[in-house]
Amino acid sequence: MSMNKPDIEKIQRSVTKSLNEHWAFFLIEGIILVILGLAAIVIPPIATLAVEILFGWLFLISGIVGLITTFRMRQAPGFWWSLVSAILGIAAGIVLLLWPLSGVLSLTLILIVFFVIEGVTSIMFALEHKRELSGQWGWMLVSGLVDLTLAAIILAGLPGTAAWALGLLVGINMIFGGSALVAMALHARK
Repeated sequence: MSMNKPDIEKIQRSVTKSLNEHWAFFLIEGIILVILGLAAIVIPPIATLAVEILFGWLFLISGIVGLITTFRMRQAPGFWWSLVSAILGIAAGIVLLLWPLSGVLSLTLILIVFFVIEGVTSIMFALEHKRELSGQWGWMLVSGLVDLTLAAIILAGLPGTAAWALGLLVGINMIFGGSALVAMALHARK
C-alpha cells in the first residue's frame, strides 16, 4: 500500500504541530543528554561501568521474561531453543552484574569487533560506489579508516582501554544526540 501526497502532507503537519507544542521537552532532554555526555567524557570509567551494569540488567530481565514466556508456552514449537535462549540471557545478566570488570572487557572486545566490521564495510562500500558518489566517496572511505583506527587503538591498549572506551564513546554519542535535540527544539520553538 502506498501513501499518496495528501497523506504524507497530513503526517508532516501532525509531526510539525507536535514538535511546536512540545519543543520544551525536547530541549530539556537534549540539555540533559549533553550534560550526561560531558560527565561520561570527563569520567569515562564510571560511564563504562554504568553501561555494563545497564546491559547486565537488560540481559537478566529479558532472560527472566523469556523463561516465564517459554514455560507458559511449553507446547509451542522451539521450546528447547527458547529455554536455552532464556537461560543464556539470565546467565549473561548475572555474570555482567556479579563480575562487572570481566563484563567491561567483554563489551570492549565486542566494540572492537563492531569497529572492524563497520570499518571494512564502509571502505568496501566507498570503493564499490566510487563512480556513483563521485567526489563524496572519500568521506565514506575516511569513515571506514577511522573505525579501523579506533579498533586498533582500543585493541592495542587492552586491558587498560576497557576502562574508558565504552564510557567515552557513549559520552560522545550523548553529546551529539543531545545537541541535535537542542537544535531541533530551538528550531521548532519558532
